[in-house]
Amino acid sequence: MNLFLANLLLALVWAAVTGSFALINIVFGFVLGAIALTIIQEQVGAVGYLSRLYRIVSLLLLFVYELILSATRVAILVLSPRMNLKPGILAYPLKVDRDLEITMLANLITLTPGTLSVDVSADRKTLYIHALDCSDPDSIRADIAEGFERKILEAFR
Repeated sequence: MNLFLANLLLALVWAAVTGSFALINIVFGFVLGAIALTIIQEQVGAVGYLSRLYRIVSLLLLFVYELILSATRVAILVLSPRMNLKPGILAYPLKVDRDLEITMLANLITLTPGTLSVDVSADRKTLYIHALDCSDPDSIRADIAEGFERKILEAFR
């Protein structure tokens, strides 16, 4: 059974036993369940449940940071009197190879303002990205590799 689902089940059992389905009580039950699963993680054969949860939260925080940063950049570009833009499409070589990872990377890139995932090559080794300002494609590739792609690999492998 997926440990996250087991943790949710433990939180609901906690709420049922205490007789309160208030959000704070369910969250408390979730935390207690996470602690219990951490204690018995070797017996259930899934080491690193909380560390994976931490890495997923880290990916989410990186996305929020990149969202704010790129929205600010796009706003500055749009509001400047002379929009000195060089839009273009660049090829990004993928390190991720699983469908979930490729989809997540493409969606995170699309959700940040100023970039859009256009296509994935047939061999699933290249992602084509449209950038609002493609004056330095190597910098864009490096930002994606050191940001989203690295965090996705950490969280899901």
